Amino acid sequence: MSERTEVSSARSTKGADATGGKAIPGEDPAAYEDIKVVAAGGLCWRVRGGELEVLMIHRPRYKDWSWPKGKIDSGETTPECAVREVEEEVGVRIRLGIPLPATVYPVSSGMKIVHYWAARIQEGKPHPDGKEVDGVRWCSPAEAHAELTNPSDRLPLRALEEAHADGRLRTWPLIIVRHAKAKPRSSWTRAEGDRPLAATGLRQAQAVSRLLGAWLPDRVISSPWVRCVQTVRPYVKTRTVKFKTVDAITEHSAKRKPGKARKAVEALFDKAKPVVLCTHRPVLPLTFEVLARHMPTGLAIGLPAKDPYLAPGEAVICQVSSADEGRIVSLERFRAFDD
Repeated sequence: MSERTEVSSARSTKGADATGGKAIPGEDPAAYEDIKVVAAGGLCWRVRGGELEVLMIHRPRYKDWSWPKGKIDSGETTPECAVREVEEEVGVRIRLGIPLPATVYPVSSGMKIVHYWAARIQEGKPHPDGKEVDGVRWCSPAEAHAELTNPSDRLPLRALEEAHADGRLRTWPLIIVRHAKAKPRSSWTRAEGDRPLAATGLRQAQAVSRLLGAWLPDRVISSPWVRCVQTVRPYVKTRTVKFKTVDAITEHSAKRKPGKARKAVEALFDKAKPVVLCTHRPVLPLTFEVLARHMPTGLAIGLPAKDPYLAPGEAVICQVSSADEGRIVSLERFRAFDD
């Protein structure tokens, strides 16, 4: 489920039937109460000869030049939608980067919102699908501004250009996940570390796996307690990733030695590579305390500040600058689809 608000560059999401939730700079998405269509897409970018280039598509149905995008499917979050639509339309697998401004415009059924991300191609070479898209081209931002048919499509492009100029475009994702719904403590008589996920939690874990696929973390760090391991197991099983458990981020260890828990979170920045950490609700305040040190105050206010901080299976996604070591430049929050 996905619904977002934005504080500076931050987003928060929950709820499947909402707008997909990305805030529009300078505007309040809540003002668009008649949004009927939610879509998502990506601005794929690369640097060639020191110059920024973006990937445009031509759609024969509309006879326009635009960005790869499409409508959200039932049971899908907006990040998942963006990745799927780019792959379907131009045949490439992407990793999402920083969030870009959404566009909102009228369609026959009401208002339509399209959520965008900067994206890097991980697999494949762009080619049109031959149905919705009959042409693709890499071009400079100036060429794209001239070619784009819909004026609103220039909004995310301008944000992409600004991020490139400011050194905020080349990033890697750091993701914090609260474990999925576990069996109640009151009904569990064995060791707390062995308390597993409930049936709902096991379904949430599958949804977490799909959500993580939008950012493709290649390192997975988890509390060794069963419910955390079960939460990330579906993702680990479907990807070639490095998996490691860390005792310092269990509930008991973090309570006894919070300094070690903070160091474990700080260590996520060491390799500057895409990573996800799965831990427990009581450990989240320590985790966010560390993250706040790596981001400006205007961004840090978007971090969850009240118990329970995150819902079971919910994730905070930070994009960390590759140019400015350890600096978090965007913050998002998503809840994996929950039936």
